[in-house]
Amino acid sequence: MILAIDQGTTSTTCFVFDEQAESIARATREVTPSFPRPGWVEHDAREIWEVTHGVAGEALADAGVGEGELTAVGITNQRETVCVWDPSTGEPLHQAIVWQDRRTARRCEELRAAGRESLVRKRTGLVLDPYFSATKIQWLLENVSGLRERALEGRAVFGTVDSWLLFKLTGEHVTDASNASRTMLYDIGNGRWDPELLALFGVPDSSLPRVLPSAGVMGETRPAALYGHAVPVAGVAGDQQAALFGQACVDPGMGKNTYGTGSFLLSNAGFKMGEAPEGLLRTIAWGIGASSAYALEASIFVTGAAVQWLRDGLRIIDAAAETEALAASLEGNDGVYFVPALTGLGSPHWDPDARGTIVGLTRGSGRAQLARAALEAVAYQTVDAVRAMESASGEALPELRADGGATVNGWLMQFQADVLGVPVVLPEIAETTALGAAYLAGVGIGMWTVSDVRSSWRERMRYEPRMGEDERTSLLAGWADALARTRGFAAPER
Repeated sequence: MILAIDQGTTSTTCFVFDEQAESIARATREVTPSFPRPGWVEHDAREIWEVTHGVAGEALADAGVGEGELTAVGITNQRETVCVWDPSTGEPLHQAIVWQDRRTARRCEELRAAGRESLVRKRTGLVLDPYFSATKIQWLLENVSGLRERALEGRAVFGTVDSWLLFKLTGEHVTDASNASRTMLYDIGNGRWDPELLALFGVPDSSLPRVLPSAGVMGETRPAALYGHAVPVAGVAGDQQAALFGQACVDPGMGKNTYGTGSFLLSNAGFKMGEAPEGLLRTIAWGIGASSAYALEASIFVTGAAVQWLRDGLRIIDAAAETEALAASLEGNDGVYFVPALTGLGSPHWDPDARGTIVGLTRGSGRAQLARAALEAVAYQTVDAVRAMESASGEALPELRADGGATVNGWLMQFQADVLGVPVVLPEIAETTALGAAYLAGVGIGMWTVSDVRSSWRERMRYEPRMGEDERTSLLAGWADALARTRGFAAPER
């Protein structure tokens, strides 16, 4: 049996999978981000570990996993989020800075003005954006008293969330290639921390983890850290790369969209690095043995988080599930559009100065209109990402494989198919992120092969487009107009 840890932005979920890759147990618990200033998003790294440790125990107990019955552990994680800790005590030295955090937007603009984006783009496949880890680490080194000295002396180390969990489980300071490729410090062509980028951001290479393949033994769990189990952690990947693997997109040209806190469209780009197309990212999908597979990615920052904002910020719904009935209660959107640029805009726009905007409100607008606008925004942003991907590849998308928590919303999935104009297809297991981590762990210990993963995918449901072309065109034109109104809203010149 394999324990798969899925540590996300708003929760940690653990699954136990058997040798047929069937889920036999599941446990989940929320983690709570904090927002100390506008545009800042943080996590308590201690809470991340405590929640992860707790739900792992619940899943193992629920599955009845006894001593000697656990085979391996797989980890998948929220990407780009930066943790910093003392390697001698295992204690965090600051709050974790979350991928959504925008505090380093000005630093990215300075570097862009200085002409450094071409270097970043060439070496990492990314863009200069506060989304990625490098400027977060630089901010910590420059703003936390004594941290730079500690890092130079080996008394402070950095890592993404996978690295933090690996350290707590095994005592090893390691990461995998997919997560390293999201830091803006890793040369994805040569497979190493890049000396020029480390110097640009002022990051000591000794403070960063050792980079290992995504499938393979990365360390053994300390029995005290995992309820008496001493087993290999044998599969690790960032959440979106894990979902690509879990959707069995192991051949070039195959792709998926994961609907979570944000939404992430990835397509397998094969084993050649190539250039990153305009508006998109090129990243490492996974490393197996000596080879790394690459992926093209469109990263959308706020989709499910917009629904959470309706629940927790505006308090107009009690649960995300309410949005389905509210949206379906309307004949149309009544001209109301919500651009959820609550942490700026990601692909293909890359505008950190965009801000959330609701347009088209009238005296008759209410909960239903806002709920529908939030769901529609998820679909519209996906359309923008798909069109950018199609433009880059020169090929139309025949269907969209979808996964993630929001796929339970039938109204949203049908609307996505309608405005995209192609079928949306759901797999048997919706939470493919955790499945991908389990698959990687199974491949890492030789229990499965990549061919086994390829042959295992099964379709559960298919949504065919039903909307007419005129209606689709009109809705997308309204979205484009709303989107234009939010661009650059927080730019300094305003």
